[in-house]
Amino acid sequence: MGRMNVEEFKASEKMPLIVVLDDVRSMYNVGSVFRTADAFRVEAIYLCGITAQPPHPEIHKTALGAEDTVTWQHFPTALEAVQTLKSNGYTVFSIEQCEGSTLLSDLQTSNLKSQTSNPKYALVLGNEVKGVHQEVVDASDGCIEIPQFGTKHSLNVSTTAGIVIWEFAKRFFA
Repeated sequence: MGRMNVEEFKASEKMPLIVVLDDVRSMYNVGSVFRTADAFRVEAIYLCGITAQPPHPEIHKTALGAEDTVTWQHFPTALEAVQTLKSNGYTVFSIEQCEGSTLLSDLQTSNLKSQTSNPKYALVLGNEVKGVHQEVVDASDGCIEIPQFGTKHSLNVSTTAGIVIWEFAKRFFA
């Protein structure tokens, strides 16, 4: 199937995107985000607050080894992660339904593979019940909302990660 091995993955070009998990409770969700991040060669995952860290059997169950390929770092809070990202030139979006949010389908980003501007992005995904902390939303450059058409007004955090990372990947790998 032409899959990379761990060494090839580590050496490969990554999408200039960091995923920040803000107090994500479920280790299965954490593992699933690792697996998605591996699939789309995300630069890194920042695990914040109570979000579990590898190694852990429950993370491994859904990550299937992606916790060994994707670079990750822990921060005491997502706010600290966002401040670090912004100081390093990242545009930070919280994935949250809020006043003034931009629908994912309407999001305007620079060409992610531009040779001249080298834009870098970070996506903050929040706790399964409470979402992204308000101070993190306030510190973000904007909020992205996934359009939804049913009776529910939220998606599982790992599903959300997959949808939003895919949108960024289409722009990077095009």
